[in-house]
Amino acid sequence: MATTTAKDQAAPQGAKPGPLKRILLIVIIAILAAGAAGAGVWFFMSRHPAAATASAPPPPPVPVYYALEPMTVNLQSDDGDTHYLRIGLTLKLDSQATQDALVAHMPEIRSRVLLALSNKHPSDLAPLDGKRALATELAALISQPSDPRGQPAKVEDVLFTEFVVQ
Repeated sequence: MATTTAKDQAAPQGAKPGPLKRILLIVIIAILAAGAAGAGVWFFMSRHPAAATASAPPPPPVPVYYALEPMTVNLQSDDGDTHYLRIGLTLKLDSQATQDALVAHMPEIRSRVLLALSNKHPSDLAPLDGKRALATELAALISQPSDPRGQPAKVEDVLFTEFVVQ
């Protein structure tokens, strides 16, 4: 017959943790996991916004639009008929300073534009490609400096607001 002593009975019961100890152990592990997750989120979130703002390019400058008064000009004609062009232009400029420089020399610029338009034939202006070529030509013409030692103006685009060939 085997006899059991109090020491033998206490040892197996002490090795098994009670339900309170299990719950306490699970709560401690959950708190440590939540703390580690929070620290990881804080670490990565504090690093990425600084890198994102440093690598973002600055926004492009807002263009300045300047509307010229509409112009009417006689076109060249091979058939003897008189043809007219009524045109309204808006210039897309890079800055207010460019607009101020163009306004200061507007009579000269209007004269250049009128002379260039009077050399056109109605058949040259009818197709879409003719209008695009005219816009490019006018942008280059308006960009020319008025002073011999002056800088050319930065005209980004010439937009038609009115275009009537008669």
